[in-house]
Amino acid sequence: MATQLLVGTRKGAWIYRSDDRSDWTVEGPIFLGQVVHHLVQDPRDRRTLMMAARTGHLGPTIFRSPDGGKTWTEAARPPAFPRSDDANARSVDHTFWLSPGHAGEPGVWWAGTSPPGLFVSQDAGATWDSVPGFNDHPRYWDWCPADGGTPDGALLNQILIDPRDPAHMYLATSTGGVFESDDRAKSWRPLNQGVEASFMPDPYPEFGQDAHWIALAPANPDRIWQQNHCGIYRVDRPEDRWTRIGAAMPKAVGDIGFTITPHPRDADTAWVFPMDGTQVWPRTSPGGRPAVYRTRDAGASWERQDAGFPAEQGWFTVKRQAFCADQAAPLGLYLGTTGGELWMSGDEGGSWRQIAAHLPEIYSVTATPLP
Repeated sequence: MATQLLVGTRKGAWIYRSDDRSDWTVEGPIFLGQVVHHLVQDPRDRRTLMMAARTGHLGPTIFRSPDGGKTWTEAARPPAFPRSDDANARSVDHTFWLSPGHAGEPGVWWAGTSPPGLFVSQDAGATWDSVPGFNDHPRYWDWCPADGGTPDGALLNQILIDPRDPAHMYLATSTGGVFESDDRAKSWRPLNQGVEASFMPDPYPEFGQDAHWIALAPANPDRIWQQNHCGIYRVDRPEDRWTRIGAAMPKAVGDIGFTITPHPRDADTAWVFPMDGTQVWPRTSPGGRPAVYRTRDAGASWERQDAGFPAEQGWFTVKRQAFCADQAAPLGLYLGTTGGELWMSGDEGGSWRQIAAHLPEIYSVTATPLP
């Protein structure tokens, strides 16, 4: 299967391409030295690329390429909160996440920022507007306190759109957990029942969780997977209560990590990349022995997949946006590490090989068809 990998790093972007997933060519660096948080392809035309970058001279901005990365244009008006003299005035530090709009809404894009903010573009990324339904919600400061978040700042780190209904959306945040809208972002409600927040006085609050990653199962969009600061969860809508499926992980490894990748054709199958979740939070592979874990029964059990990874002294981890799958059969899996390595499996995790090394710290990896 002809595949390209869009790689965003702390010091620029790279594009890897292959006709057979065996030999890869590389294009880049693109915007060398600039922080690239997210680089994605528009699946509606398979040519447009959108990049969320934090540049030294332009600050946080969005770049768009209509020709698969050959040329780039900066947004005329990138995501920014409305000007305010209020003591709680917000300023976008960086755009962290980009989502193409629903298949039936060409030209629509959504963006999530730090501090947490939701923005929409109706003109293919040229201009972006604040979404008041979230950003001006009466409970915004409860959901997104100014002193909360990650070492890189508080995040609105994901925007998911139900493929069956463009008005049905989910958000993941690092300060309030998961939120749901049924009216195309006009209103929001927390969706966190059953999700632990061990760092809170009430360990099961209505909101306040750190949702590292959420993913709709492509084969069943009513199933949502979640990798949380406090474990691995699953909910099957219309249920509202999450189940901690990470309890079935090996106790010595735990169920803490940044990301989860569902199988595109099997709603019961997903992969995680655990990290050390001990008291000091080293954010490395547990014991220096990196591995992916796969479930094929919706989280009832997990199997270790580490063939090809370092057997010891492998002290890297995988960030939120840096683990993905293609659409091939057998499925291809791809992950980028904090050590600047790009790994792939062409057999659904059975074996792994390194296809790039010595890159800057990798923030995001997205697998797409070649244009």
